[in-house]
Amino acid sequence: MIEGSADSGISGKLRYGMVGGGPGAFIGDVHRKSIGLDGMADIVAGCFSRSYDGTLATGKGLGIAEDRLYKTFEEMAGAEGKRSDKIDFVVIVTPNAAHFSAAKAFLNQGIHVVCDKPLCFEEAEAAELVELAKKNKLLFGVTYTYTGFPAVKHAKEMIRKGEIGELIYINAEYPQDWLITPQEKEGSKQAAWRTDPALAGKSNCVGDIGSHIENIISYVTGLKIKSLCARLDKIGPGRVLDDNATIMLEYGNGAKGVYWSSQVAMGYDNGLKFRVFGTKGGIEWRVEDPNYLKVSLLGKPVFTLSRGRDGLYPRAQSLSRVPAGHPEGYFEAMANIYKTFIGALIKQKAGQPLSEDDLDFPNAENGLEGVRFIGKCVESSQKGAAWVNF
Repeated sequence: MIEGSADSGISGKLRYGMVGGGPGAFIGDVHRKSIGLDGMADIVAGCFSRSYDGTLATGKGLGIAEDRLYKTFEEMAGAEGKRSDKIDFVVIVTPNAAHFSAAKAFLNQGIHVVCDKPLCFEEAEAAELVELAKKNKLLFGVTYTYTGFPAVKHAKEMIRKGEIGELIYINAEYPQDWLITPQEKEGSKQAAWRTDPALAGKSNCVGDIGSHIENIISYVTGLKIKSLCARLDKIGPGRVLDDNATIMLEYGNGAKGVYWSSQVAMGYDNGLKFRVFGTKGGIEWRVEDPNYLKVSLLGKPVFTLSRGRDGLYPRAQSLSRVPAGHPEGYFEAMANIYKTFIGALIKQKAGQPLSEDDLDFPNAENGLEGVRFIGKCVESSQKGAAWVNF
């Protein structure tokens, strides 16, 4: 195919605010740029830093009026909730420790929420956010970015249609090497909070990147975890949280699986990969080559589907943005999540019913599953890598 397919197809523009994403932050700028790709929402408010000077500096750079730059997220939620031109949704990109309280504050003000993963520390907190969003009829997105890739969505549809048969085995990994040295002691802000239980929670490696494995496998396969056995390793000297994890799983349909996540795997930048095997074939996808999907079908030659060249299923094709051979990556995948979330919000505000495709973004229930997964992995490891029910 020659042309890219993505365009908003929806009129109107929303207003959003952001909590976190100030000076020295990485992910906040990724979110802002991703939202900006489709021009469906403008940032008009923020509490970007625990330092008000940092918030003012970031807000000034983004052209936000000073009266909509706040000292705390509590102040921001209360003030925005009272405005006639209040923000339509908030994006929460703080370290993990603030996710629950920030999300709850905005939900209580009737403001829709998008929160970075993991959703919060504890399963009970996640369940509370799920119920609060439902009670207030609010959309709640969780930015598990990798489900936004068109090839991933095509894989999901192939599996749903039974093209690779009954699922029997899952293998997925997410290796990185950036914590092989003690970055947290060498001035890395990103490493410092991720390895600190007060900010990251009960897990570093599983919480930070292993949770992406759980989410993408759940999304693509639809399988539910029945039980798991996890060993969480603390390889870096003096670390109190895991930096490597090996997890065996059994799913509700009887399929088996193995996940490996690591931040101390030399030679790997960002090696998320999954292989899904069924009775009629298998599918393989890698985030570092995300425009291609390897497919093996029983009795046929192995082939590779190319996003942009080969016709994908309609949902996947609708999110393909540029022609074949022009790589689409991380920003586009996150933009696809925001395009879907904002499109659903626009339709909801207009009183229109929402379709399955409208709601094809990671939600609070998916966030709850992720928090449960992290907790069960920690529980299993603390019990000597014992099998625990999910």
